Amino acid sequence: MKLSEDSIIFLIQCPDQRGLVASISNFFFQRSFNILSCKQYSDLLTGKYFMRIELSLKDLRSSRKQLEEEFTDFGKPLELSWSVRYTDESQRMAILVSKTSHCLYDLLLRWKEDEIPCDIPLIISNHPKLESVADQFKIPFHCLPVSAETKPEQEAEIRKLLKAHHIDLVVLARYMQVLSPDFVQEYDGRIINIHHAFLPAFQGANPYQRAYERGVKMIGATAHYATEDLDEGPIIEQDVQRVVHEETPDELKQIGRDVERIVLSRAVQAHLERRIIISGRRTIIFKR
Repeated sequence: MKLSEDSIIFLIQCPDQRGLVASISNFFFQRSFNILSCKQYSDLLTGKYFMRIELSLKDLRSSRKQLEEEFTDFGKPLELSWSVRYTDESQRMAILVSKTSHCLYDLLLRWKEDEIPCDIPLIISNHPKLESVADQFKIPFHCLPVSAETKPEQEAEIRKLLKAHHIDLVVLARYMQVLSPDFVQEYDGRIINIHHAFLPAFQGANPYQRAYERGVKMIGATAHYATEDLDEGPIIEQDVQRVVHEETPDELKQIGRDVERIVLSRAVQAHLERRIIISGRRTIIFKR
């Protein structure tokens, strides 16, 4: 059940300067908006300013296009870079998976319980194994097998499906394929990936066995935006859990899966709730 009223969310970044809060707030005051929330951050090292401002949608007295045009004109002298989202427009999320189900199950359960505010019109996989999971939640499942020779054609089919379903966010829930630079650029800032936090030390297959052999004392996970540089995109969420020598490789793997679940769900929620501003290789993430 939706408890909060519909709103307009602006994410803003610009060079830090005097009077920004007053100027931006006054712009919306002049248009009779009630400000539901306003959060800000000044990065003293880079001289950049960041703001997340949420307005009551019921106070909108003009068209959305007019509001955006007026804000564009207002922001030019201040060098504002911004985006806007209207919460009455549901975001559409696609999930890409391979054979591992734990992140997929977790996202779907949270979506079913209205913890993740979006529509999920499809799940795409390069293997048929998880079709039964999609069936449980009555979500269309598209199996697109891939090999080194067919990778361009398979990826073209994925992009075709994403466009046909007007996808806003792509979540790689342990999708074990590398996306092409063209794919990543097309969905810049709209692809979230999850992986264990052993990288770059333990790459490839069976990292938990090698972590066990090295006697690691922490298991962690990282969720980040996908970029052309594999596993090096802006970090959204991370977490760790301490482990001891008594835990076997299989137990380490289970701990890793648990951490991956919570880290990925937090990252997806932050994105869908419009709490993230990407600034170069960093992210600014406002609390709820």
